[in-house]
Amino acid sequence: MDAGWRWDQVAGAGRENLDPVHVARYDRIEDAGAGAEVQLLRRHGLGPGCRVVEIGTGTGQFAIAAARAGADVVAVDVSPPMLASLRETLAREAVDGVEVVEAGFLDYEHAGRPADVVYTRYALHHLPDFWKGVALARMCALLRPGGVLRVWDVVYGFEPAEAEARLEAWCATGGPDSADAWSRADYEEHVRDEHSTYTWVLEALAEHAGLVLEEAEYSDDRIFARYVFRRPVPVDH
Repeated sequence: MDAGWRWDQVAGAGRENLDPVHVARYDRIEDAGAGAEVQLLRRHGLGPGCRVVEIGTGTGQFAIAAARAGADVVAVDVSPPMLASLRETLAREAVDGVEVVEAGFLDYEHAGRPADVVYTRYALHHLPDFWKGVALARMCALLRPGGVLRVWDVVYGFEPAEAEARLEAWCATGGPDSADAWSRADYEEHVRDEHSTYTWVLEALAEHAGLVLEEAEYSDDRIFARYVFRRPVPVDH
């Protein structure tokens, strides 16, 4: 029997990610930069035969790019519509090397050898900070010693006193409601209903989970952050 205190990952996944209409338009409005991400991770050891776990895979842009680079990929998501879209793409484009799993940060059970890379983009913000800490510890445990965790998300790098001005400026970059672009309403919904946190909170949670921060890149508006963490290799004494 599942404990009643556990976070409901499906309910917390965001209204739009459970909406087939949104899922159908997702690849038109969001470019995951998957090719550049694969190139970045090549510098950290990604290559043919590597084991990659992507949590919050969505429509699978990165998972597919990593598989085409020769990786063995597990694509994990809690959203049935997102996974249905990914399965359709894999079949249509005859992509091999991707295992699709319906699960999330808090209940994915890994089988086989440890991951060389764990990847998550625009997904960790669906968890409150307490559960982010749990998720980071679980992702660290998925990695082999020396393995890499890549996190790209909405992570606020400004001071709390700046929040109103910074968030209003970001929301103002959204356009009118449209099927082909992110709208102001989309950004407002993110700020209001989702769980993006501060950079110093996320970085402390990752350190406490046993991860070492190797790279951090912050957007000029201090809304987005990209990280490379590594699970350290134990030192023999």
